[in-house]
Amino acid sequence: MERSYAQALQQYITATNSHDFNNVKQILDENAVYWFTNKTCTSLLEIQSNFERAWDTIKEEVHAAEDVKWLSIDEKTATCIYTYHYQGYFNGEFISGKGRATNIFIKNDYGDWKLIHEHLSNF
Repeated sequence: MERSYAQALQQYITATNSHDFNNVKQILDENAVYWFTNKTCTSLLEIQSNFERAWDTIKEEVHAAEDVKWLSIDEKTATCIYTYHYQGYFNGEFISGKGRATNIFIKNDYGDWKLIHEHLSNF
């Protein structure tokens, strides 16, 4: 069953909250590139390392996407921006925060929407 780009975003958030990179990897294109404030990840191995470091740093971390706006959609690509929220425990203390996100999804030859780019930044 083919899922929509909006379903792909929701599946990505759910996969991120599972704290299991195997779930996240199912949503990623093999050529995915991530831009963070202080780091660029250009391989799945680098992306995995970044996710796992974050999960080790902020325990029980939960992400959410709010105010999602789809800027560009066609048969093969979909681009959205949103406010991301996170919460969890850092050194035993509850923390939360938010920032800006840009996600670009592409539709592969099998009809699956895959995340090819994510850019996260603080407000």
